[in-house]
Amino acid sequence: MIKKCLGCGVRLQDEKKDEIGYVVSLEKDFCERCFRIQHYNEYKFVSKSNDEFINILKNVNKTGDLVLLLIDIFDFPTNLDIINKYLSNEVILVITKYDLLKPYLREEKLLDYIQNLNIRSVETLIISSAKNYNLDLLMEKIKQYQKSNNVYVIGNTNAGKSTLINKIIYNYTDFQSKITTSMLPSTTLANIKVKINDKLTLIDTPGLLEEKSLIEYVDSKKIKKVIPKTTIKPKTYQIKIPQTIVIEDLAEIYFKDQNNITVYISNELRINRIYNEKRNSQQQKHVLSVPARHDIVIKGLGFIKIINEATVEIYTKDGVEVYIRKSLI
Repeated sequence: MIKKCLGCGVRLQDEKKDEIGYVVSLEKDFCERCFRIQHYNEYKFVSKSNDEFINILKNVNKTGDLVLLLIDIFDFPTNLDIINKYLSNEVILVITKYDLLKPYLREEKLLDYIQNLNIRSVETLIISSAKNYNLDLLMEKIKQYQKSNNVYVIGNTNAGKSTLINKIIYNYTDFQSKITTSMLPSTTLANIKVKINDKLTLIDTPGLLEEKSLIEYVDSKKIKKVIPKTTIKPKTYQIKIPQTIVIEDLAEIYFKDQNNITVYISNELRINRIYNEKRNSQQQKHVLSVPARHDIVIKGLGFIKIINEATVEIYTKDGVEVYIRKSLI
């Protein structure tokens, strides 16, 4: 009988220590990698490609089953092209981690914002697994729209898929087992079936790798600082003379003209303001003409709300995408 890791879903094996799924004994329920993540917070990166994710989408598409599409509110909107291309199933759009921005963003405003993006879904829900926010409503909607016992949970790496399933396990079952979760990317390596009750099985899928995200270009220690864990404490600055906002060694934002800005990033990251100086940065340069009341989004890092129209220079690590969106908050 093939036995799979309860944490990441890969097939367990006891022959090749350096390969995924390794266990000292096949009697174990968790592979060595998941065990060390859970008990020692030690992370071992496993290379995955979006080709594998596309194959998963194609297989899910064949089932016709309901899909929960999870999107991290702090990485919103994300790249949905790949999902729209390969998936025709009915979708409940689930915006996760609402607790990160809840004090500054009314749920009704966020729902209006999402509606204007014309994302294909039968329902849109805003949740927080950490705070149990709207989870009862989510379970009601799953029951309303599910086509069979199986419901697939899909989204980017770190969108909160495994965290949501673990919270559902805790709230709605008597089971003790949990899926492995981590702030680090690609924790789930293969589909994991979790039976919630006789009428519902949630299937956790490996996450889509977010291309051009800062997360791709920093080490695991820095990732733990970059990904927010608690409600964001935004920092507001009045720009009166040319100055640069420096976010550690991750990004620099140069303003030449007067403005009011608010920075939304992880509370663990340090921000410095340098006056009368344009940094001679060796990082990749982005020059953006930003309309009034828009956000500058540095993919994987956070966003800066701009009040007045401005031309802004942003310096990031090579390969990181920077774009403009209508202000979320």
